[in-house]
Amino acid sequence: MQLGVNVPNFGPGTDPGVLRAWARTVEGLGFDLLMVSDHVAVTPDVAERYPEPFYEPFTALSWMAGITTRLRLGTTVLVLPYRHPLLVARMADNLQQLSGGRFVLGVGAGWARQEFDALGVPFAERGRLTDECLATLRSSWSARAGSTTPSVPVWVGGNSAAGIRRAVRFGDAWHPLRLSVPRMRSALAAHPVPGFAPRIALRLTGTPVDDPERPAGVGTLDQILDDLDRLRLLGAGTVVLDPYHGDPEETRRPEAARQALTAIATQRSASS
Repeated sequence: MQLGVNVPNFGPGTDPGVLRAWARTVEGLGFDLLMVSDHVAVTPDVAERYPEPFYEPFTALSWMAGITTRLRLGTTVLVLPYRHPLLVARMADNLQQLSGGRFVLGVGAGWARQEFDALGVPFAERGRLTDECLATLRSSWSARAGSTTPSVPVWVGGNSAAGIRRAVRFGDAWHPLRLSVPRMRSALAAHPVPGFAPRIALRLTGTPVDDPERPAGVGTLDQILDDLDRLRLLGAGTVVLDPYHGDPEETRRPEAARQALTAIATQRSASS
């Protein structure tokens, strides 16, 4: 099972130097994948948790592809209704070429109503638009089946039953965000998926978290390592660790997140 990291590409503490340091840290610690988030119009509902500067994911990942060597790069998640699907297909395909086949396209339907309004995209139609975008992506790439470019893996986010059905229909993996292990186990039992690549929290605590609804990745190092082991047994091909907890001021203080990642990487190295 591979491990990835969701790196903040937004917030008051983020700039090109910080993004460069994140890329080098994630690759240097031996993680397999670096992912970033997506917003286009940073409206008030978005800015509350993900304020400016917000680095556009395709642009940022193309730049990171040039300063890394083996690290896979991806989106968690690209909001598909925000862009024309043929544009997404072209950008994803180009990034796959430029990175030497290291790109993963994580996608979702989105949640920020004000951002949808700012972009002139009907919020109530986001599910249908996401399905149409995915169908167009698949059709566009199928038309290039003879290309030498590696195919782009598509991870479909969404914790609802509709999101899981979308992953089954269009995706290479289901990419749930910040659920507990029992909830993911239950969902997988009800809906067999083509692949499983969850994004979980990463919040180290000094004492065990005794809560049946504890999100995966929250707790002591032993609890988090046990979560990872249980996700592996559930069939996860990749687990993405998310050290950001919703306070934009965290982006000014990345040291705690990097210490937690170092602890995970050290234990992973010791057990391999």
